[in-house]
Amino acid sequence: MSDTIKVRIQREGDRAGVKCLIVHPMETGLRKDPLSGAVVPRHHITRITFARNGRAVLVAHCSTAVAKNPYFEFSFDGARAGDRFGVEWVDTRGETDSLETVLQ
Repeated sequence: MSDTIKVRIQREGDRAGVKCLIVHPMETGLRKDPLSGAVVPRHHITRITFARNGRAVLVAHCSTAVAKNPYFEFSFDGARAGDRFGVEWVDTRGETDSLETVLQ
């Protein structure tokens, strides 16, 4: 179970609707700490991959323009009950997280 990824998938026929929230600070590297005045280091997601049965259905390449705790909503065709659906992200520090679920 992932600590940073929340995903909901609704399947109707062969079409699946995906709603995904990723908990991440998404720091731009431009903000200053209000107490110390030091620049808060850049720390943001660079890539998110959404895959069905190991094959990417959407790959998002992110930059500093993406807000804290990004939310994605999309749909894709070809979904079947029992398919494995995965979400994986990587950030500027090399940190990653992933989640896999089975479509109902």
